[in-house]
Amino acid sequence: MALDMKRIEIGENLTTEFKREYTEEIKKAIIAFANTAGGTIYIGINDDKSIAGVNNPDDTLLQVSNVVRSAIKPDLTLFVDCKTEKKGKSTIIVITVQKGTACPYYLAGKGIRPEGVYIRQGSSSVPATETAILSMIKETDGEKYEDVRSLNQDLTFKEAKKFFEMENVPFGLNQHKTLHLQTADGVYTNLGLLLSDQSVHTVKLAVFEGLEKEVFKDRREFSGSLLKQLYEINEHLDIHNHTHAQIKGLVRLENRDYPEDALREALLNALVHRDYAFSSSTIISIFDDRVEFVSIGGLPKGVSLDDIMLGISVPRNEKLANIFYRLHLIEAYGTGIPKIMRSYVDCKRKPELLATGNAFKITLPNRNMNNHKVTVNNFSFTENEEKVITLLNKQSEIVRKNVETALSISQAMAVRILRGLLDKGIIRAVGGGKKTRYVKAL
Repeated sequence: MALDMKRIEIGENLTTEFKREYTEEIKKAIIAFANTAGGTIYIGINDDKSIAGVNNPDDTLLQVSNVVRSAIKPDLTLFVDCKTEKKGKSTIIVITVQKGTACPYYLAGKGIRPEGVYIRQGSSSVPATETAILSMIKETDGEKYEDVRSLNQDLTFKEAKKFFEMENVPFGLNQHKTLHLQTADGVYTNLGLLLSDQSVHTVKLAVFEGLEKEVFKDRREFSGSLLKQLYEINEHLDIHNHTHAQIKGLVRLENRDYPEDALREALLNALVHRDYAFSSSTIISIFDDRVEFVSIGGLPKGVSLDDIMLGISVPRNEKLANIFYRLHLIEAYGTGIPKIMRSYVDCKRKPELLATGNAFKITLPNRNMNNHKVTVNNFSFTENEEKVITLLNKQSEIVRKNVETALSISQAMAVRILRGLLDKGIIRAVGGGKKTRYVKAL
């Protein structure tokens, strides 16, 4: 642009900005040009386009250089040229800004949000909308969610650090970058967001009475770092993984509703392979006869359910899967589904997999659904009777008071339970009156 000794011929526009002197607003204009189409900022020009000059050009150059280096992220120094130009007796500062290759650029103190990201509209630098910010991120970083820069840059990793320490895996600032939680210039990615205490993705777990989604018995929502969610959900699933017994003679055989390996692998699958580009929660539903894990995101392109059954694995979140592997949560890629199926090898009902374009569901059948009551010699036992049998398996004899205390029931209820077990020939009475004792029937 040609400059005469007194005035500039053209006015401010999409790629041109005038400043009478250096102000903090200049960094917003630099960011706006870098995020839009590039441009030039002239310091020492009045609003009427007359040349006023800069009194201390060296100091101003230093201020601009410091702002570009320390107040703007990602690093923009390669795209900004700052120099002085002598015009008659006046000296002006000319800042040339190219469009950057790592948009969106933003104020380091504000983060990747509208108050930190600026774009050019006409002759003004204005805050970008969230839609515009997401569009810039997608254009720069590509489609893979875990590689994209996080909109929230104020992340902490207190919970994640605990789990890394449990496995004796280093988790310092260097690992943040090697594990891809941060970019090379220190910007947090969405992978970092997933492991951070500020993770926005949740898992909703509900326990229903019966076989349909009609009556809630319990419901929880798990949030925070995915590692924290994993351990909390696993503990909650364990609480609802009931143990049932079958008595053969005087031997009590215990069997849990669901194989622990199957629950664990289904949960890992739901967390590691879901599509986090969608905000919907992962859903876990526990019924009397099954547990359903529903995660957002269908199968990766080119992969079928048959492929999954054979152990073929194409991780949607490859870097997240690698972290879980390092923490010994995943043994090897592609082993989860086959392990689930093997855990049901002796069961009539098998796990079911269902994939749609936008969701993936694993259904684990309750192995004890048709055997909730202990049976001996064709007799069925109530839950309280089963507890009394368990009590007798732990000690050689009991009295009525033991039953009242162990089951927290009334005297009359304890009498009825003991009478029922006597009638079924499971126990026998020794002595009489208040001193009656009960032992296992021979």
